[in-house]
Formats: sequence, structure tokens, C-alpha cells
Amino acid sequence: MQAIHSTWTKPRIYSAGGFFIEDFDILTTILSALKWREKNGKIKMATDTEGLKFYRDRGMTDLWDEITDELDDIPATIDPRVFWAAGKIYSVPSAPAAVIDTDFILWDSIAFDKLGDLTVIHREELSQPIYPDINVFSMKRGYIFDPDLDWRERPVNAAFYVMKNEDLRRGFVSAAKEFMENTEGSDPLIYMVFAEQRLMAMTARRMEIEIGEFSTMERLFHDGDRSFTHIWGMKQQMRENKELRRAFCERCKARIISDYPEYKNMLTHIPEL
Repeated sequence: MQAIHSTWTKPRIYSAGGFFIEDFDILTTILSALKWREKNGKIKMATDTEGLKFYRDRGMTDLWDEITDELDDIPATIDPRVFWAAGKIYSVPSAPAAVIDTDFILWDSIAFDKLGDLTVIHREELSQPIYPDINVFSMKRGYIFDPDLDWRERPVNAAFYVMKNEDLRRGFVSAAKEFMENTEGSDPLIYMVFAEQRLMAMTARRMEIEIGEFSTMERLFHDGDRSFTHIWGMKQQMRENKELRRAFCERCKARIISDYPEYKNMLTHIPEL
């Protein structure tokens, strides 16, 4: 099945004054792309001009079957300081397809024929303050939330999902874009996760589409799951602990060289490593 990575550079440029990717994120990106191609099919990178230059300068473009600068087309009305993951929504390909974060590695093959219309890595609890009530959102005059949305629906975690229903894709992407273009709030957490993780679940519920799960929060965070690696919750620890960061990066490099020796030379030409 076709999968897609995305890298929209504007959020980091606005927040940090320039675009960069940290060493551990570069290494998980490499493993994420190569493992997908080995186990599950083709994968594309959707980025923008700055991102394309970053990957090209480091000799990384061959990681993907295709790389584009299509995220240059994200409207200027989308605030990158709030919607830091908008690139994922603007690059969702026609169904069936998989969307996978660059810091998420899938180690095994997926039985795609056994999946339903939407399967996510796991559901999340509808808890405050991350998932607030409707009255918390500050929206432009004239914007009205779809009255058929169920605000009691549990959100999804969108680090990895497979969407096989094209009507769902169109409905979700349309609703998410309209929401982002009409937001007046500035909280980069509650607005972004609503646009992606909550609207995806609410749109599926409105269309009476059942949501499947590859795993559960309990299994991933307590018991472990050898099929997946997602470093989202570990990044700050690695920034603060040099030894942890060094050990993680060395393990990733060793795994890349072991599984894909043809990419060893590429690693030596990436300055961040």
C-alpha cells in the first residue's frame, strides 16, 4: 500500500528562525521510510522547497519512491505556529493509503486486506485540557461547527493510520482545512489535535464508519509493542540527556547499516550525524 511522509518546514522556521531536523529525527525518518518500503510497499515524501533542499543536500531523496514540494501550496492563511502538523492534512493521498509520521517506525508487514475503512495506531481518551469543550475554541465570525459532530467521540492518535474510504478522506480533509482557515485561537496543542485527531474521529462517527486500532495505549506505553516504535514522548528526554541521545542514535545507525548496508555511505554525508 502507498504510504506518505510529510515535512512542512514553516513551523520550525517561524519558531526557531531557521529549518533544521535533529539527529534522532533524521535517523527515525530513514528507518521509517526504509522499513515501510521493505515490509509494506511504496512511500512518498510530501514537503516544500526548503524541505526538498534539506533532503537533497544530504543525499536522502532516494529513501522515498517519490519526493515533492507540494506543501508550498499550503495557503498563507494557515498559521504554522498553531497548525504545526498541517502538512500532514494537506498531503493526505487518495484512499486507500497510509499516513505515517517520520518519527514512527513500523517494523512488520500489515495485512491491509483485513483492515476496515479506517484503522489508527490507537484511540485516545477524551480528557481536558488537550481535548476541551466546544466553547473553548475561538473561531472567526460566521464559522459554525457541523451540528452533526459528536463531541463525545474519542479522538484517534494519528501518528500512523490507514484510510481506505475515499469519502471519509474527503470529508475529514475538507472539515480540517475549513477549521484551520477559520481559527482565531493561538494554542498550538488543542487546535492542531482537534484539526487532525479529533475531527478524523468525529467525521468517521458522523459517517457511521467504525474505527479499528492496531494497538492500545496500555499496550504501547506499559507492556511495549515490538511492531512499532514512536519516539514522540522521548524527544525531550534525549534533548536533556546527551548519553541517552547518543545511545539511541548509535543504535539507529547500527540498525540502518545492518539492514540496509547500501545506505551506510549516506550516513557519513549527513552533517547532523
